[in-house]
Amino acid sequence: MSQVQRRALSVLVLIAVAALAAGCGSSGGSGKVGAGTAVKALDINATPRDQLKDGGTVRWVVDEFSAQWNYNHLDGGTSAGATVTTALMPSIFLVDENAALRPNPDYLVSAKVTAKPKQVITYKLNPKARWSDGTPITWKDYASQWKALRGKDSRYLIGSSTGWEQVESVVRGADDYEVIVTYAKPFSDWQSLFNPLYPASTNDTPEAFNKSWVNRIPTTAGPFRFGSFDKSQKTVTIVRDAKWWGKPAKLDRIITRALETEAGISAFVNGEVDLVDLGPDASHVKRAASAQGGVVREAAGPDFRHFTINGTGILSDLSVRTAVAMGINRSAIAEADLAGLNWSNVTLGNHFLMNTQTGYKDNAGTVGAYNPGAAKKLLDQAGWTQSGTVRKQDGKTLKIRFVIPAGVPTSKQEGELAQAMLAQIGVKVIIDTVPIDDFFAKYVNTGNFDITPFSWIGTPFPISSGKSIYVNPVKDKKGDLQIQQNYARI
Repeated sequence: MSQVQRRALSVLVLIAVAALAAGCGSSGGSGKVGAGTAVKALDINATPRDQLKDGGTVRWVVDEFSAQWNYNHLDGGTSAGATVTTALMPSIFLVDENAALRPNPDYLVSAKVTAKPKQVITYKLNPKARWSDGTPITWKDYASQWKALRGKDSRYLIGSSTGWEQVESVVRGADDYEVIVTYAKPFSDWQSLFNPLYPASTNDTPEAFNKSWVNRIPTTAGPFRFGSFDKSQKTVTIVRDAKWWGKPAKLDRIITRALETEAGISAFVNGEVDLVDLGPDASHVKRAASAQGGVVREAAGPDFRHFTINGTGILSDLSVRTAVAMGINRSAIAEADLAGLNWSNVTLGNHFLMNTQTGYKDNAGTVGAYNPGAAKKLLDQAGWTQSGTVRKQDGKTLKIRFVIPAGVPTSKQEGELAQAMLAQIGVKVIIDTVPIDDFFAKYVNTGNFDITPFSWIGTPFPISSGKSIYVNPVKDKKGDLQIQQNYARI
């Protein structure tokens, strides 16, 4: 998928590290991280289908109760939403733990690439595929999604236009089940598009795109269908779809439940849920492992945790932002977050590649190095002079809001460490704890913060999926800033 997921819960801590989950699993492929630490690329207890019983329910903890269920919308690209969406909506390519892709035969028979004179992809669709309202999945769905996401109509509040803006046309082929996609400019990560796919009814108008999936899941086309929401319990229930044309799902239902980290682990230990992400916290691992029947699974992930610095407020001056970055000791924060885990503390120095990947190079330079002395000089030069324990300019204190989601201990710890570090260079940090369900929609997405920590969940397309994070924001005809996923707004 071309849009990367955001996640409030800590998974990776400024480094390439393991994602820890409590539940059922077994070992998979292995690789290397950091200073020779052996890690598994997959740990899911893969079992032959015919050995699995039919029926049952999986109760799965997620980190927020989503409101926007259009994954391609600016507010929709969360990991909690993706957990549900993946079971309900078409993903035309499947990916393994080594990022190898293949067509998903439930939706896609083949995808043929022609490189000259222009890049053209010819998709042959599975004619059995249907939306839950009985409408066939055809070229029209593909064409409508391209028109919505190509970035030419700012009324569509999209999360990313990466790749879509390079498409010249999407037209019908030999019949309704052949799609011909022609690129004006070549796009190497073309397999990232149309994942997930939404019906034309979602994408035909900005009104439908922006609002028809708010607190609703009106249409599906997966092995599961929408069951129900329970806002009081913050649960989403999806159930096996009897109309599914592929191999039927083994489970009767999946129930996701939004819980804060500590509550989620307690629910796991008490047998109230079956699967919970532990994050990089040794105490969480110990508690989960102590549960009756509890198993902790561990594998590497292409994800990274970071601080986003808002460049439109008090930190709009590049020198001040640089000073703040140099005043934060990334290694010390990572060490604290990883305390008690048998994992190498290796900070990440690349915007796209993990240090397990071919081509990785540490490009962090002086900005990535902890250097409070240089940070102080930059602040002096920017006109922020030391006045007692803080810095001031024209009577205004250099005070920044560090916004964190409630119930995420790692975020709280990171905020407190950053607060102590930045105090050493005269920057006052106010930690602002907000409801986790509002964290992205009302704070991160809207720029209602100065610094905020969260994780980016990686995709098989590290370069193109990163574009929406770093794309230069532009103003539309109304003067509104179109940021896609560039929450730093710089």
